[in-house]
Amino acid sequence: MVVSSDLTSDSSRGDAWSIKRMIFWSADYLAEKGVEHSRLDAEWLLAEALDMDRLQLYLQYDRLLNPTEKSTFKSLLLRRAKREPLQYILGKTIFREVELVTDKRVLIPRQETEVLVERILSWGSEKSKGLGSVLDLGTGSGAVGISLAVEGKCSGVVATDITRDAIAVATINAHRNGVEDLLDFRRGSLYKVIDSDEYFDIIVSNPPYIADDEARVLEPEVLDWEPGTALFGGKTGLEIIREIIIGAPSSLTPEGLLALEFGLGQAEQIVSQIEKTGMFNSIMVHRDLNGRQRVVTAQRN
Repeated sequence: MVVSSDLTSDSSRGDAWSIKRMIFWSADYLAEKGVEHSRLDAEWLLAEALDMDRLQLYLQYDRLLNPTEKSTFKSLLLRRAKREPLQYILGKTIFREVELVTDKRVLIPRQETEVLVERILSWGSEKSKGLGSVLDLGTGSGAVGISLAVEGKCSGVVATDITRDAIAVATINAHRNGVEDLLDFRRGSLYKVIDSDEYFDIIVSNPPYIADDEARVLEPEVLDWEPGTALFGGKTGLEIIREIIIGAPSSLTPEGLLALEFGLGQAEQIVSQIEKTGMFNSIMVHRDLNGRQRVVTAQRN
């Protein structure tokens, strides 16, 4: 199927384009390009082009698109056909209760990571001082740290990342969600930007955990567009996670919480690494909404 200058296919040249027709044709076009959720993505893109809520598309099914609207939509559609992630095209992602600026400078916040935030909030709800002080290692877009500041009772969040780009995006997101006074962004690797006399009630991270040789099985949206520094965790995928675990006892308060996201098949090795430190108790593995082991939490002795 070829997209012509007036956004028609070769078999439908010259006809008027209603919202309904555009959705169905675009969904088929994206499906041919290998896009998994082609119908849903077509709807989001059309809603963006028309500057309306996605629900409004259904309420205005028969409305015809004018030439300007068709041109705007075409540019968005062609980007998605090249497998650019929907979130990068829209420039935003909804993560729990916050909306986050999202572009190719940062990893796209995922629904699985919401479980990481949920487990921390649950832990903090049982503490008289709430979450207390938080260290978010590898903050990326700021999704985890900002969500904890928005939803939880915390005294402050130190959020680190190795790239200037990520720090820039996360800073914007903190301002957009009204928690900039609670966030302290620092550029650097893991604990290298933490003072020896700084201690935290929570250390959290959604670190890079994909093994280097797994790149070949990733979807184009991930491999070709998202930053590799936020994806790949070394030869086994566990190198960065091990570094976080080993360094955590020195920066956690007594009874402080360590919370980490990890990939498929990594739970046993991560639990073993935490146990090996001899510094933690109450080690628990939590499943995501798909029933997969996704998060580990442990409390410092």
